[in-house]
Amino acid sequence: MLRAGDLLVLTGTLGAGKTTLTQGLGEALGVRGAVTSPTFVIARVHPSTVGGPPLVHVDAYRLGGALELDDLDLDASVEESVTVVEWGHGLVEGLAADRLEVVLDVDPATEERTATVTGVGGRWAAPEALDPLGGTPC
Repeated sequence: MLRAGDLLVLTGTLGAGKTTLTQGLGEALGVRGAVTSPTFVIARVHPSTVGGPPLVHVDAYRLGGALELDDLDLDASVEESVTVVEWGHGLVEGLAADRLEVVLDVDPATEERTATVTGVGGRWAAPEALDPLGGTPC
């Protein structure tokens, strides 16, 4: 379902599962290396081992704003990669007209996670685009 040029913006509290979700995406994409939180290095690139797009994993939690994000030069690689940005809401929308916004919520009583997926832009506008995920286009 994901392909080069796709941008995913992950939002959720600490421990909600943003990195765990990204690990699953990395496994599905067949990328090399362990997908771990890039909190201290800000961004990691995981090349594909199966001829697919690389996974660019960004943690924007410590970024001071859009200018610091610009310093990462993500716009240079976003077209060739699947780019996942944790804590990116309000920072990365200018990187791509089409994106998936994923909000992860945790029920404090049960620790059950719920993912709300919203497609933004033409790539995700067709009602069936998010059917496999149960998400809604906007």
